[in-house]
Amino acid sequence: MKIVSGSDFEKEIEQGLVLVDFYADWCGPCKMQAPVLEEVQNELQDQVKIIKLNVDNDPAIAQNYNVMSIPTLVLFKNGTEFATTVGFQAKPQLIEFINKGK
Repeated sequence: MKIVSGSDFEKEIEQGLVLVDFYADWCGPCKMQAPVLEEVQNELQDQVKIIKLNVDNDPAIAQNYNVMSIPTLVLFKNGTEFATTVGFQAKPQLIEFINKGK
């Protein structure tokens, strides 16, 4: 899964269905979310791109999307914010969340 930064964030979300995981290295629930995201990415790789953005490294981007707690998962459709969920998401809930954007 690709970790993006401010310089390439907009480019990464501009086409198709993209799920962004706003996280931090010190965040326990974020660490629990990572393997679930990997599994979902492997299963749905033709349907969604999943990327990660470290809120400590890019606080301005996190602020732009009103990220107040982490993990926050934001679903983008062709560059437009489509849906947001906050907190750890188990695999079935995460797949259901992504399917909203199809």
